[in-house]
Amino acid sequence: MIREARPDEYRAIGELRVTAYRSRGLLPEGSGYADTLRGFGFAAGTDCTVLVAVDDAGGDAGGDAVDDAGGGPGQLLGTIAIEWFDPSSELAKDETEADVRAFAVAPAGQGQGVGRGLLQAAIDAAGQRGLHVLRLCTQPAMLAAQHLYETAGFTRTPDLDWSPVPGLTLRAYELPLPVGPHRPPWRPVVG
Repeated sequence: MIREARPDEYRAIGELRVTAYRSRGLLPEGSGYADTLRGFGFAAGTDCTVLVAVDDAGGDAGGDAVDDAGGGPGQLLGTIAIEWFDPSSELAKDETEADVRAFAVAPAGQGQGVGRGLLQAAIDAAGQRGLHVLRLCTQPAMLAAQHLYETAGFTRTPDLDWSPVPGLTLRAYELPLPVGPHRPPWRPVVG
């Protein structure tokens, strides 16, 4: 089940992000980005929507969240954040755009469609808000993520590639969203 994150889950979500990045060799020990991942989207005054994929097998989708070392119903399997436009946005250029950020799938959820479901939920949420473009960036080594983005319809925007630190250039992508009649309210994706 995919739904909005609850405040009592923020700590576990932050650790899921760090664990997922480290399991792929994308976050070296001592990296300052670990703290960014742990807290992204949770600070007061930030305009973000943080979604989580939760294992609801066995019934109680509202069960207590556990970190990825746990198991069973309520286990967090993945997360994605939608950062609505702000003048400090990494890629979004105006109020018609948003950035996908802090996208991570726990090792226990990889290869099960969790990432695809989270990405689709983010696309749906952006469409519900009437946005025209959803943007994101990824590390060159994130080949599985790039494949997922491309199969979801995202295309490369190399003119927006950027380097947060020397030696690392992030690859930018965008997805134009259909503009048209009002869409029904976003609903959790089950799957």
